[in-house]
Amino acid sequence: MFMTARRTAAGPALADLHRAARLLHVIAFMAAGDLRARYRRSVLGPFWITLGTAAGTLGLGLVWSELLHMDRAVFVPSLTAGLIMWQLLSACILEATTTYWRQGAILRNLSVPLSMPPIQTLLKHLINLLHNLPVFVAVVLIFRLPVGWVTLLALPGLLLVALNLFWMALLFAMLGARYRDLEYVIGAAMPLLMFLSPVFYRPSYLPFNGRFVWLNPLSHLIEIVRYPLLGAAPPGFVVLAVCLMALAGWAFTLWLFNAKRDRIAYWL
Repeated sequence: MFMTARRTAAGPALADLHRAARLLHVIAFMAAGDLRARYRRSVLGPFWITLGTAAGTLGLGLVWSELLHMDRAVFVPSLTAGLIMWQLLSACILEATTTYWRQGAILRNLSVPLSMPPIQTLLKHLINLLHNLPVFVAVVLIFRLPVGWVTLLALPGLLLVALNLFWMALLFAMLGARYRDLEYVIGAAMPLLMFLSPVFYRPSYLPFNGRFVWLNPLSHLIEIVRYPLLGAAPPGFVVLAVCLMALAGWAFTLWLFNAKRDRIAYWL
């Protein structure tokens, strides 16, 4: 009876996710349509993302490697991987806070899964990530980074990151619909979080306070992909932290989604 009650309690949220999964091809089309609309009539289209990341990597790599007295062959690849992952994390989290009220007209008038807009946001930024990959490939070729079977560990790492970003997008979409100031709070916190996260540096570069960097959950989400991209397997504690983050995050988000999903339309 207890298990039945739990299944019933989790039913609406899981049913919503199941409906959204059946519409995944539609959601992917809408995510790609968002990008096409944004860059319509521009010369390079979405490859402006690639050019922007390449310019940032070149400028920051040259300046920061001199400031930190580091070998460019070590610093630039690490910086490039960190910047690409940070763009994915920050853009997805920040946009999630406005996801529901930007699509308020659709959600109020059509019977669509409420988990559909957060999935669309996540897919859109994963497509952006694909546009940034040529920059890292160029860095690999220029600095002759080792590429082997370990590099493939970046794929399951990225899958775990996407799993975490999915519950974050759903959670922040709900909270952003209820509390409109959340967008500005997250926007103000992101620059600080960028410097507290290992984007421009590695935790090992901070011999005295490096362990405190791991208290930041975003550090684990960056490093689980950056380690394989730089030719090393991610440490076990990083993988464990990302898995536990996914379990705890999904448990809380599903509970909240199940409890509040009927009110979301009234908040918009």
